[in-house]
Amino acid sequence: MTGPLRRFRALPLRSRLALLTATAVAVAVAAVSVACWLLTRAQLLDELDTSLRNTAAPENLVREAVIACRTTGTGDGDGTGRPGFAYTQVVTPDGSRCVAPYSRAVRVRAEDVAVANGARTDSLHTSATDSGESVRVHTQRSTIALPGTRPVEVAVSLARPLGEIDAALNRLALLLTALAGIGVIGAGAAGLWVARTGLRPVDRLTGAVEHVARTEDLTVRIPVEGEDEIARLSRSFNAMTAALASSRDRQAQLIADAGHELRTPLTSLRTNIELLARSEETGRAIPPGDRRALMASVKAQMTELAALIGDLQELSRPDAVAPGRLEVVALHDVLDAALRRARLRGPELTITADLRPWFVRAEPAALERALVNVLDNAVKFSPPGGTVEVALADGELTVRDHGPGIAADELPHVFERFWRSPSARGLPGSGLGLSIVARTVGHAGGEVALRAAEGGGTRAVIRLPGASTPPPGSVVPDE
Repeated sequence: MTGPLRRFRALPLRSRLALLTATAVAVAVAAVSVACWLLTRAQLLDELDTSLRNTAAPENLVREAVIACRTTGTGDGDGTGRPGFAYTQVVTPDGSRCVAPYSRAVRVRAEDVAVANGARTDSLHTSATDSGESVRVHTQRSTIALPGTRPVEVAVSLARPLGEIDAALNRLALLLTALAGIGVIGAGAAGLWVARTGLRPVDRLTGAVEHVARTEDLTVRIPVEGEDEIARLSRSFNAMTAALASSRDRQAQLIADAGHELRTPLTSLRTNIELLARSEETGRAIPPGDRRALMASVKAQMTELAALIGDLQELSRPDAVAPGRLEVVALHDVLDAALRRARLRGPELTITADLRPWFVRAEPAALERALVNVLDNAVKFSPPGGTVEVALADGELTVRDHGPGIAADELPHVFERFWRSPSARGLPGSGLGLSIVARTVGHAGGEVALRAAEGGGTRAVIRLPGASTPPPGSVVPDE
């Protein structure tokens, strides 16, 4: 069974469809043919039985059969002469038979003897003649008047040959077999035609997939016609290639943007290191103040490079990949730790905080990094001596600064990777901070938005689902 199945699966799809169609039609035609043959046979037998029941045996033949039995003691006729409607014979209670003239002797069965003995009124069954011819026999009791005696009751059997029915059934079987063969051949041809026609869109799709695999050309699109499964498959393929093309474009853009962002700190770092190296090679010492400034610049560039690489690693993970293990986190505690880091980066600023307890389910490290990025933006754009207002209540975190703000036409782009407003080009940063914020908040089931604040500045709003108390049984990690 495994071998034929393996060979069947090795066939082309259209050949399998044609074969399956022909097989299904063959099974259906065979079932219908067998049912038709059986029904016809049953109908013919029923008509024959009805004719036997409704036909009375000729009284003269029955009388002659009884007289012959009584006078000669023989029960078998010779079957010669002109045959009648049916073979006629009389069955005695002891199981012997008296065959009428022009009839053939039919084998007596137990049902016939039962009728002769009076145990049954009649009997209808299949038997055979002594020569082996199949017959249908109807036996019933009948009253016969003999010359010189009173009427007697005898069991009379009428038998009709089944050859006429068998011949009709054989002709019907041949006809049904021929029709079944023609139907199977036609079904196979039709199935092959339907398979070729129906699979033509699949051939186009296969060709497109092979073209993409061979050339990596993701601009290929398949024409979509109709609303059937093939059309849905074509739409899915077009959507897939469009998504892959978009992903490849984003990847190329990410590499280009990353190279552009890395070039500036690397160039500055290389320049500073070359100055230090030339000073060592020529023996001309750099003034202490300049040397300190140079080392501070190298350190700042190294820090910027480390931050940029960390941001790139965070964003290199596809959006479809699940984040790290989610835990119940005390948002107010994580925000408090982020505030301490923000105050170190902006010691000249006043940072106010009104934090109320709120517990969320998130990745702790990623959440803290996102909060630090939001606060860093507020610190970076605040004027010297300015104020940053932070509030957390009912799952809504707001961070408001009093800086220059963001233009209305720039707000739709603030969460794009490497996007930086023209006013921020000269400030340190990679343009990835808010992208990481949006990604982390989205993984936690929340949302983030930036908008212009009344009176100037920017107001960042982060909403995270959670509760003011930790869920029962949860373990909140210590900060």
